[in-house]
Amino acid sequence: MAKDEQPHWSDILRRRIAKSPKDESSEEEKKAEETELFTKYYTDWKGGRHKDESYKNIPRFYYRLPAEDEVLLQKLREESRAVFLQRKSRELLDNEELQNLWFLLDKHQVPPVNGEEAMINYEAYLQVGEKAGPKCKKFFTARVYAKLLHNDPYGRISIMQFFNYVMRKVWLHQTRIGLSLYDVAGQGYLRESDLENYILELIPTLPQLDGLEKSFYSFYVCTAVRKFFFFLDPLRTGKIKIQDILACSFLDDLLELRDEELSKESQESNWFSAPSALRVYGQYLNLDKDHNGMLSKEELSRYGTATLTSVFLDRVFQECLTYDGEMDYKTYLDFVLALENRKEPAALQYIFKLLDMENQGYLNVFTLNYFFRAIQEQMKLHGQEPVSFQDVKDEIFDMVKPKDPFKITLQDLVNSCQGDTVTSILIDLNGFWTYENREVLVANDNDSSNTADLDDT
Repeated sequence: MAKDEQPHWSDILRRRIAKSPKDESSEEEKKAEETELFTKYYTDWKGGRHKDESYKNIPRFYYRLPAEDEVLLQKLREESRAVFLQRKSRELLDNEELQNLWFLLDKHQVPPVNGEEAMINYEAYLQVGEKAGPKCKKFFTARVYAKLLHNDPYGRISIMQFFNYVMRKVWLHQTRIGLSLYDVAGQGYLRESDLENYILELIPTLPQLDGLEKSFYSFYVCTAVRKFFFFLDPLRTGKIKIQDILACSFLDDLLELRDEELSKESQESNWFSAPSALRVYGQYLNLDKDHNGMLSKEELSRYGTATLTSVFLDRVFQECLTYDGEMDYKTYLDFVLALENRKEPAALQYIFKLLDMENQGYLNVFTLNYFFRAIQEQMKLHGQEPVSFQDVKDEIFDMVKPKDPFKITLQDLVNSCQGDTVTSILIDLNGFWTYENREVLVANDNDSSNTADLDDT
């Protein structure tokens, strides 16, 4: 070979192969390596080197609650929540700031006066917002003004209505913070024990409850708490959202007891008043003839006018929580709330569950007949001629107008606004008698009214 002649590529390849160590890998290893290389090159070819990592920018939204044995984390969580609630509380208007706001609004009223109401226009409204301070800024927006704008020919709003709006908002936030202090889990809801603690500590601040014996406190708290849970926890989860407590009127009724001059009529109609709580507990004690603190079916049968059917009471003791076949005070409260509020969906749900013996989700003709037969038997015992079931059945279906002409669902009862009448017909002889003689009762009421008018003249 000439000195300047280049070696052939095949000779170079042979020499390299001869020098390289022999590959002693098994077929399986070679196949695995080949698959790995293929996957790597294919991923690179598809753009795998530039993966979308935008998920890393999503902020963390789930924080695990500390376990029971993580004492330090639990304490840290409690302290941080307490600090947060204190900060929120400081952001609210205090009495002095509310008074100052009222003076500013009164100073900026715009004539003419609408009747006896002082009015303010949008320009003056914004001026007050600038002078009232940073805490008031959220109340002085175009949205709030538009909400309160009605039919004033000058485009003004009532100063009193606006001030009441601000007061209501401040009260709601104060109450939410107050309730949140009892939210042990920090999840925006109260358990039964949390609400019991809240109401127990609230009692000394309610002048209308000053006369309650301390020995009665536990029964009062139980009575008050049951109303919240009966109506706001229909699925019986054992907890209520704080938001739901604020949205309903129950808290207003409870805090109404701060009024030292609350009328007797208002107290009697308020479930949370001392007379009402004592009435319910007194009824329970009167029914408990053997004084064992529980009610048997026979004892409960004397409830109200003692005209609830035996068949219905059987279903109460089958479905409701009992202890050795007897009912405690808490279960009794649910029973009372259902029967005293039969127009309410939660009460209808309670009674419907008792009527729906086979848990089908609807009442058919057989179910209606089964319960009404007990009414017919009671009528015979009282020496009355039993009413035909066919007539009653037709009237019930005419009242409810269910979607399915052969089945009545809970929603049908609620939508018809006749649920209280229908359930009374099926479970209570007195309720059925009232319905059957409704025209006579109306006529008697009219006669009484006419007689009273004549006496007045």
